[in-house]
Amino acid sequence: MTKIAAVVGSKDRPTQVMLAAEALRKAASAAGVEIALETRIGAAVQTPLGAETIAAASRILAVGDVDAADPRFAGKTVTSLGLDAALADAAGAVTGPGAAPAAPAAASAAAPAGGKKIVAITSCPTGIAHTFMAAEGIERGAEALGHVARVETQGSVGSQNALTAAEIAAADVVIIAADTNVDLARFAGKRLFMSGTKPAIGDGKGLVTRALAEATVHAAPAGAARDLAAEVAAVKATASAQRSGPYKHLMTGVSYMLPFVVAGGLLIAIAFALGGIYVYDDAHKGTFAQALFTIGAKNGFALMVPILAGFIAYSIADRPGIAPGAIGGMISGAIGAGFLGGIVAGFLAGYTVDFLNKNIKLHRNLEGLKPVLILPLPGTTIVGLLMIYVIGQPVAAALAALTAFLKGMQGANAIALGAIIGLMMAFDMGGPVNKAAYTFATGLIASADNAVYGPMAAAMAAGMTPPLGVALATKLFRNRFSADEHEAGNAAAVLGISFITEGAIPFAAKDPFRVIPSLMAGSAVAGMITMAFGVEQKVPHGGIFVLPIPNAVTNLGAYVIALIVGTVITAVMLGLLKKPVEA
Repeated sequence: MTKIAAVVGSKDRPTQVMLAAEALRKAASAAGVEIALETRIGAAVQTPLGAETIAAASRILAVGDVDAADPRFAGKTVTSLGLDAALADAAGAVTGPGAAPAAPAAASAAAPAGGKKIVAITSCPTGIAHTFMAAEGIERGAEALGHVARVETQGSVGSQNALTAAEIAAADVVIIAADTNVDLARFAGKRLFMSGTKPAIGDGKGLVTRALAEATVHAAPAGAARDLAAEVAAVKATASAQRSGPYKHLMTGVSYMLPFVVAGGLLIAIAFALGGIYVYDDAHKGTFAQALFTIGAKNGFALMVPILAGFIAYSIADRPGIAPGAIGGMISGAIGAGFLGGIVAGFLAGYTVDFLNKNIKLHRNLEGLKPVLILPLPGTTIVGLLMIYVIGQPVAAALAALTAFLKGMQGANAIALGAIIGLMMAFDMGGPVNKAAYTFATGLIASADNAVYGPMAAAMAAGMTPPLGVALATKLFRNRFSADEHEAGNAAAVLGISFITEGAIPFAAKDPFRVIPSLMAGSAVAGMITMAFGVEQKVPHGGIFVLPIPNAVTNLGAYVIALIVGTVITAVMLGLLKKPVEA
């Protein structure tokens, strides 16, 4: 029997070392080859190869970060290959005379003739072994069937090999092999198959076969009336997948914060409606109205900044970043730094934990402690001390100055701010500029004791105007739009009243130089009117559905006028600027 001695090692990839060793062992058994394996993770060595074992071996495999010039291998044929190459083609590494390293990137670029392109996500609760074993099972199963699979792994310390929008678009099927919840927004309209990790580990070939046969379309559009909504969903999913850097991290935090803002703001408004504006004082102690106020203001609003900070950190450093970020956010609220301090704390926690994760190297048996102990503890300590002693007070002073300035804005200054917010909301409809204005407005209502509500009213009105204006234009100026756009106008109206600005994107995409200026004009006027009349809004979402709630929006008449005027201006400009559609 052929004898092979293999040394598999890495400084910082313990899971891949163990998986590669196991893959080589299985491949050797299948090929009838006797193999002796030594594994190295950092300085730790398991089952070291003895001199007799090396001398008896016909060939030496040096896999990963292993020096082929090791004096122990003198006089022997040594084949070097990477960990990824060993995982991709363990059989070839064992049986090949030279076992040249595989090139997984090139192999995955295109499917063999008649093969399918598969993308997949694997994830388990701890994100250690099963995540990577499931990925290996899918890749090997696809290869055995003549297909190509590209797998994203979602572990406890972050995602690896993230799928791109282009790869998802080109895929014939999407496989989710996960024991945890996986966000499926990126896969709208794709054939998708759901499974746990065990089928992928035990029978990757069978899982791929089932996926190709049984996958169903995820969130497929149906009917003309839903076409626009489907387009909007696709735009949002694509934008989310393509976000990167600080903007992505901030938007992640804002998206998780919003439910707390909405629930807290609505409960406060209802409490005021039932018990008056002084519902929080001792005269109302024990009343139902004060209970609602306590839930909304003292609890819902109190969690907003910690949630914002925690999930900014989560976006950067995955789960280990949540605790340091959220605790930093709590400190920010306690010292008066508000949402600005929460943003700072979130980024500080995220990048601190990410740095620690990349630079703390542990034995594979201790890797599972990283996300629950080794990373959160020093991360929380560092962030907390910096917030208390260094960062917190200057940020609190800056927020206080900003709040005082905004509360003191009158006349032309207020109108100018409303115009700026309106222009930003309509410029890219859900893009970075839109979200910057929206995040600014949302952050200003995050402090129940010292909140500023005017910019939120301007942002909401300006965000509803673009799709409403487009919808109205399709009715008033029918010859400016195609038959499909007439149908899409109905969906745009629904999206508009729901405060989904992206409802205007398909129209802007077809004719941006005429549509976008029209949208910006209407939104600017809507923002100006709300600020000029001192309209305040305490809820950051919901569109017209929050208007009937007492005290959710003050000076409701002026708010409605702003919506109507902004919508009409957008519609009229579209009618004037767009050319009639040729029959």
